Amino acid sequence: QVQLVESGGGLVQDGGSLRLSCAASGRTFTLYAMGWFRQAPGKEREFVAAKHWSTGSTYYSDSVRGRFAISMDNAENTMYLQMNSLKPEDTAVYYCAAGTKYYTGSYSRQYKYDYWGQGTQVTVSS
Repeated sequence: QVQLVESGGGLVQDGGSLRLSCAASGRTFTLYAMGWFRQAPGKEREFVAAKHWSTGSTYYSDSVRGRFAISMDNAENTMYLQMNSLKPEDTAVYYCAAGTKYYTGSYSRQYKYDYWGQGTQVTVSS
């Protein structure tokens, strides 16, 4: 089992920045990739960014590419999402996810993940 705990959400003004953290514990040696998803009120959960644990390959959704950056501290088993130039449409609950299986292509699909965090709220005011 792997446990994921997100932190760093909050309220920020349009154009501001936030950094989310996701601390992984348990059988972290089984992880192959980690990612961030978000769900806005009344909408389905959508992919934000992902990173292969070992190769370092990164993937971003078109809506956040160039504004958000995903990174990992392998020694601390922690993943980060640096969010810059935030917009009101970025308002959502952000979820951390971890996958233990190899898949070809990007890790933008939810079925590629085995573990999920509880989510952290990000609110961007206009």
